[in-house]
Amino acid sequence: MMLGNKQVVLKNYVEGYPKESDFELRKSMISSDIPQGSKGLFVKNLYLGCDPYMRHRMSHHISEDVPLLASFNPGSVIIGLGVAKVIKSADADFEEGDYIWGMTAWEDYTLILNTNGLFNIKYTDVPLSYYAGILGMPGLAAYIGFNNLCSAKEGDVVYVSSAAGGVGQLVGQFAKMKGCYVVGSASTDDKVRLLKSQLGFDDAFNYKQGNDLAGALKRHFPNGIDIYFENVGGNMLDEVLLHMNLCGRIAVSGMISQYNLKKPDGIHNLFCLISKRLRMEGFSEFDFRHKVPEYLEFAIQLIREKKLLFVEDIAEGLENAASALVGIYHGRNVGKQIIQVSTD
Repeated sequence: MMLGNKQVVLKNYVEGYPKESDFELRKSMISSDIPQGSKGLFVKNLYLGCDPYMRHRMSHHISEDVPLLASFNPGSVIIGLGVAKVIKSADADFEEGDYIWGMTAWEDYTLILNTNGLFNIKYTDVPLSYYAGILGMPGLAAYIGFNNLCSAKEGDVVYVSSAAGGVGQLVGQFAKMKGCYVVGSASTDDKVRLLKSQLGFDDAFNYKQGNDLAGALKRHFPNGIDIYFENVGGNMLDEVLLHMNLCGRIAVSGMISQYNLKKPDGIHNLFCLISKRLRMEGFSEFDFRHKVPEYLEFAIQLIREKKLLFVEDIAEGLENAASALVGIYHGRNVGKQIIQVSTD
């Protein structure tokens, strides 16, 4: 059967900040037939996640070590993490009607020939969109980054940058569960209020207010920082290094301030790693897919008991997908930016 299929396509490689004009909404047709002999799936996409790492894929480069960051081809459909419903299946692990999450295309329907890395959705008593956020890779990133790298203990002082995003908002809550004192930074006053009033942060500040980041860190961390969960990079990381306590830990999850620069900012205070005996480590949640069942069991009960909250910013329709994706690089989203393609 042939079906109408709207697709979000990258027109050309991006320089600087992505613009809506870098993408186009293309109307095409797609066959629901699965090639004979394959173990593919034909799915209807429901929700798509706008994730900062996708910016790397919009530029031309070779990424042999990290296939996930390989460049998109101009004229091709955008690929990312999403939630879908199985329409047809030639894979015994998936049945018609199943809900799944994993890598899919930014279009109404997708033929997925490689099902490695796809997960069946076991719990459907929570919003399906959560599997593009709190119960998907952003949630796993927060869980792995904080629990595996930060060695948190009660009383630790924790700083989370980009704290109102899909990862940061969860790190702050995980830190509070450990008995830590948690401060987050965000790009608007509304996000700051969200962190303090809804997400349980002890304090928060707008890092774009004024030009005195050093002063803001001194005010909010008079006794220094034990744990820094890094989502921003650049000048933020450089300044935070000066405020870290002896034997502090830094988990590097992202560096969104650097993704659109032709020449990344240099870091000048790395000697602090020696003088303060700091441990700074980067990670990718994609190396921890085997931890997904463990994380889901941990998170689902907390969500049901309303002990773990998640804020989403949902844009409706593929027509608004480019605007939503571009917006995350300007801080326009409040919470995890998600695109709703269809309700079912």
